[in-house]
Amino acid sequence: MSGMSTTENSPESPQEPDSSRAAHRGRPLQTEFNDGRDYPRLGSFSFRRGTLTDNQENTWDENWPHLGRVLDENPVTADDQVIDLDDWFGRTGHDTIVEIGSGTGTSTAAMAPLETDHNIVAVEIYRPGLAKLLGSVVRGGITNVRMVKGDGVEVLQRMFAPCSLAGVRVYFPDPWPKARHHKRRIIQTGTLHLIASRLKPGGILHVATDHADYAEWIDELVNVEDDLEYLGWPDDPAVRDETVPVLTDRQIITKFEGKGLDKEHVIREYLWRRR
Repeated sequence: MSGMSTTENSPESPQEPDSSRAAHRGRPLQTEFNDGRDYPRLGSFSFRRGTLTDNQENTWDENWPHLGRVLDENPVTADDQVIDLDDWFGRTGHDTIVEIGSGTGTSTAAMAPLETDHNIVAVEIYRPGLAKLLGSVVRGGITNVRMVKGDGVEVLQRMFAPCSLAGVRVYFPDPWPKARHHKRRIIQTGTLHLIASRLKPGGILHVATDHADYAEWIDELVNVEDDLEYLGWPDDPAVRDETVPVLTDRQIITKFEGKGLDKEHVIREYLWRRR
């Protein structure tokens, strides 16, 4: 099954489940996993459609062909979309970090200039969110960011080779607060296993949430994946710098994170390292 890349940072919100198969139109086909683990199960749903401004459309048309990719719904083979990262970024010898559910890219655009020695790939299913990030990248002259439009779990499964990533980030994923929707949460045993398989040894998974119930959910899963060593969250940034080889300090508070702080939500952060 598949997990959704849309996060609380995104202005897109899924609607209530729709029994019509047409609700899947525009979404990638779901990969079937048969390893006994739990993967996000979304069922059918529809999205509120966002539109781009004329300027965003022009920026998209001019820049998306070399800065973005779209997950193919009907690949010829299961691995025919694996990205050649050196070719895409036009450089060699640089580690890659993938952000699942980049929303409007506020954090992505703020952090990327501080980690120019890394390739950053932002994954989001919502085109207007990607368009905003694309605009920030172009205006800011940011050269180390690329974007993929597609479901986060599908993209990890089909577009990145095993042991190819230095980091994966999942910031403020949709909490799916209703109990009957918990199966849609992206943090599941299967997703953790998939992420571990895509990380290089020593690679880092960083998850953040301000939703208390989701934090409790994650707390139950921190040690379920044998290939991931749970590091917790050292409060001292100097300690994190010593133990984690990628930037962990999010450089800006996003709109949705700010709303959570205004409601006195506690932000929980989690770090794992690939064994």
